[in-house]
Amino acid sequence: MRAITDDVDTDRGPPVAVPLQHVLLAVALLLVGQLLASATVTEPVGLSELALRHLFLAGFVGVTIMGAMTQFVPVWSGVSLYSRRLSVLQVWLVVAGLLGFVAAFLTVELAMLHVAGTLLVAGFWVFVYNVARTLARARPFDVTEIHFVIALGAFLVLTLLGYLLSLDYTMVLFGDLAITRVGVASAHATIAVFGAVLLTVVGALYQLAEMFTQADDDRVDRAIKRVELLAYPVGVGLLSVGRLLGETVLAQVGVVLVVGSLALVGVFLARKLLRAQTELSPVLLRYAVVAVALLGWAALTLPTWLADPTDRLTVLGSAASEPLLLLGVLGFVVFGTLYHIVPFLIWVRTYSDKIGYEPVPMVEEMYDPRLARADFVLLLAGTIGQVAVAAVDAPTIALQAATLLFGAGVAVLAVNLTLTVHRHSTHSLVSLLWPSLSLGSDADVAE
Repeated sequence: MRAITDDVDTDRGPPVAVPLQHVLLAVALLLVGQLLASATVTEPVGLSELALRHLFLAGFVGVTIMGAMTQFVPVWSGVSLYSRRLSVLQVWLVVAGLLGFVAAFLTVELAMLHVAGTLLVAGFWVFVYNVARTLARARPFDVTEIHFVIALGAFLVLTLLGYLLSLDYTMVLFGDLAITRVGVASAHATIAVFGAVLLTVVGALYQLAEMFTQADDDRVDRAIKRVELLAYPVGVGLLSVGRLLGETVLAQVGVVLVVGSLALVGVFLARKLLRAQTELSPVLLRYAVVAVALLGWAALTLPTWLADPTDRLTVLGSAASEPLLLLGVLGFVVFGTLYHIVPFLIWVRTYSDKIGYEPVPMVEEMYDPRLARADFVLLLAGTIGQVAVAAVDAPTIALQAATLLFGAGVAVLAVNLTLTVHRHSTHSLVSLLWPSLSLGSDADVAE
């Protein structure tokens, strides 16, 4: 994979309308999730907690990952995207299936889960197929591409387990088997968060941290990459299988490898930020939160997981560390990256061919810095508040306040990104949500 600070050919990816469509839909799903969270914080509706998890992980994080990988894997790897048409199809399958999932959870019409699940699984499998066929032409794989390949495998496994879970509501698949529904659900969540999502995030951070800090890898950085690449995927596999089978010792070995590896990634990111050769930006500021959150999550989670790694209530960490992982790590790594992806893609499409002919803005001048500062403060306050509430079992009103702060931050972020698109893009918001399926022939990219 080529360093993304080199000259790259963005034409290898899909038209910029496709990743921007993914981003807009992902942020819209996050807004829906925050509205639902605020409405159900005191009085849950149906299985609203599961609905919120899927909106955040499959919706906001998952759809963002789909758009980012579809755009940047071809660019980074120096190969053409396998199919532009599939990149348009995948997101609507996922969104339609996810909305059906959320409706089924809220109404407790669980027999409908596998119907919506069919669309959801189909969307993720189209994405996996498209990116896998693209990566198949990139040789040799570097550390980022290896992470992506393993993550694609994790997407397949997690969607298969999730679909089986949805069928179990009507067909009772696990009644006579040695594995239990709780074990399957725990393995599904483990592979989803620590496999598909975090493997993608870690692989991307190895490229993005160097790009945004302009700090080259030193001996310690290279050692961290080698150790993490060996230990983390094995750890996720052992932890997932241990939880699936209820094997405590196996899961505990996975715990040490997973927690230790993610702590090393936190150290890697922190060292990059401390050696940064660039000015502080919204991206770096949010990545700093990610580094601290990774280290904090590891410290809080290790004793809880070692004591009982198969507890279904602590699949993502302890009571305090779970929101630290979801909001502080996954949330802020996406928030930070969006402040580069959105203006960069628009800049390439709108201004790149005007350099030397007329004044053009820099990428970081395309969004409102005041709104960027405001959403950072609100999102950080909301995250810290939710971690604190979970740690000390605070009153419900405190959780309401923290949820509203985080939701307000999401709203400000959405406004800032929408204004960026409105002011600088040659596409309208409507055309971005419904990009044409006629994106040129796939024959020239599938040879």
